[in-house]
Amino acid sequence: MKRSLPQLLLSLAMLTPAISFAAAPEPGARPLIPLLKAGELASRCEQELSGLRSKVLALANMTDSEALDVKAVFRDWNAMQIGLEDLQGPVALLMNVSPDQAVRRSAEPCQVAITKFATELFQNERLYQRIKSTNPSEPIEKKLRQDILDSFDDTGVSLPSEKQARMKAILERLTQLKQEFARNIRDNRQKLTFTAAEMQGLPPEFLAKAKRDSGGNYQLGFEYTEFHPFMQYADNENARRRYLAAFINRGTPRNLQLMKEAAALRQEMAALFGMPSYADFALRRRMAGKPAAVNKFLADVQQAVNGLEKAELDELREYKAKTTGIDLASTRIERWDTTYWQQKMKKALYDIDQNALRKYFPTDASVKWTMALAGTLYGVQFRQAEVPVWHKDVRYYDVIDSKTLQRIGGVYLDIFPREGKYGHAAAFGTRGASTLAGRTPISVLVANFNREGLDATELETLLHEFGHILHGVLSETRYVDHAGTSVERDFVEAPSQMFEEWGRRNESLALLPAFCSAPCPTVDKGLVRRLKASHDFGRGIRYARQHLYASFDMALHQAGGEPLLLWQKMEGATPQGYLPGTEFPGQFGHLMGGYAAGYYGYMWSEVMALDMRSRFDGRMLDPDVGMAYRMAILARGGELRGSELVRGFLGREPDSKAFFNEISGKRAK
Repeated sequence: MKRSLPQLLLSLAMLTPAISFAAAPEPGARPLIPLLKAGELASRCEQELSGLRSKVLALANMTDSEALDVKAVFRDWNAMQIGLEDLQGPVALLMNVSPDQAVRRSAEPCQVAITKFATELFQNERLYQRIKSTNPSEPIEKKLRQDILDSFDDTGVSLPSEKQARMKAILERLTQLKQEFARNIRDNRQKLTFTAAEMQGLPPEFLAKAKRDSGGNYQLGFEYTEFHPFMQYADNENARRRYLAAFINRGTPRNLQLMKEAAALRQEMAALFGMPSYADFALRRRMAGKPAAVNKFLADVQQAVNGLEKAELDELREYKAKTTGIDLASTRIERWDTTYWQQKMKKALYDIDQNALRKYFPTDASVKWTMALAGTLYGVQFRQAEVPVWHKDVRYYDVIDSKTLQRIGGVYLDIFPREGKYGHAAAFGTRGASTLAGRTPISVLVANFNREGLDATELETLLHEFGHILHGVLSETRYVDHAGTSVERDFVEAPSQMFEEWGRRNESLALLPAFCSAPCPTVDKGLVRRLKASHDFGRGIRYARQHLYASFDMALHQAGGEPLLLWQKMEGATPQGYLPGTEFPGQFGHLMGGYAAGYYGYMWSEVMALDMRSRFDGRMLDPDVGMAYRMAILARGGELRGSELVRGFLGREPDSKAFFNEISGKRAK
């Protein structure tokens, strides 16, 4: 996404050479993530921000004759943004992954200070005029100029002083709300107790590793590696309901208050600019452009999936009634039933058992395979190296260009769960590329995978997040403001969504066993067909849920209101209804972490992803197509708008046909 203040607040032979696990030769200056300590964060933060303020002053005070050199102006701007990122990147990362709670807590005030600095930066009238007075001739610098000016405008540089002050206070408070919201979920160590009877149905290997209390009962928390298997396999319906409700409520009730305040502040922010809603304010910088376009898109999605969702729920209901012997008229598929009965049906229809898939996709082998795919397609190698890390599970890889043999970036993998760590999966673009500054990128993949093996969903997640990683480390942008994922919010998911497809194709999956340290089963064409059918099963339910999330987000940021009441009304209108006693908005972290009035972007991006993927059809491992994609999409970052990037790669205008065929079940097999 664009690097503005809101972002701060945001064949086997072919594959084998692409990855190496011997340590790379020690280079002269490998950039790494600094492992900041709790005791040094405050002083380091203050020192770095002081230096940045000096750079801002020097840039703003350029003489008119000096400012005639457009490249000098943008060179100095780039240097300042690099300095800011060198502070912001590690602080944001460690706040989410450090095993030391003191470090996580110490990073929070620094993040607030960074927000304060960035607000002052983008409200600096003199600096604004300095950038505005430039007249670049090159397209890259023309876009950079406009992107910078947009950031100034979005932060209120042209507002009266009293409104500027209020804007500054709002942005600072939004940062604090985001931090507390995330902390309340991340640091929630609540455990639920389940009896042996309530654990019936779960795989023996899960039971063997689950923690137990002195009475022999099982203790489960909110890690995905515990929650998801339980919802898939636990036969006890009441236990599933209890766990689901607790999981949904893991950030509330405090987080409901935080989201309500954040939504109100965003609405106030929009009003400062004379706009009717925060959605109007935010969308004017995105591909969609305005709320009406998003609302129309969501209506089209709803029309495409409603019938399919109902048919799938009816199918599950019939299967449940038949299996349990309960009269069909008395049978319902509740929210805590969906995953369980889907798993049962997938096993019956396609002989797909998610837990049994782990032996096909050992975690370490899956990572190596993913890197090898990327290496083959995009002409790079990943070389593991020993470097200082924040936890013993973390691994680091140099990214080497296969043609030049030069290190072009670095990747950290932090992929196993632990207490106090960010609980989802994400890619942190900690260090952006800048060819002007000779700066190579670093990205961090954070996830919470099963150590032994992945199921099909987790394999898809690995590929998705690695797609973001590639967007970062294969960036070759001139300016750091355009690096990696610095694109529109409703385009940023497209490269990662497209990479998911390699987890569903025979030509790629058949190569995975070669990366297993111990023999693992072959992924044959029959299994791939069954995996594809299993993936497609339930797509109506899946996309209907995504539609609900996006519609809730848009409603909250257009009309406002009490988040929980709005959610109860909207979820209550769905076929499965509202789950009483649950407070979903209190754990909907996307709306506090940069996706406010933007959750629709997951599906909007998928339009682009599926369209781009069409160029790979029949050529999934073709390095020529891969290199064309690398140079047209990944290397360019935000140097062009998303629609222009896609047009350059496909040689035509983007088309939504593939997306709507996908979500409605009409995609060609």
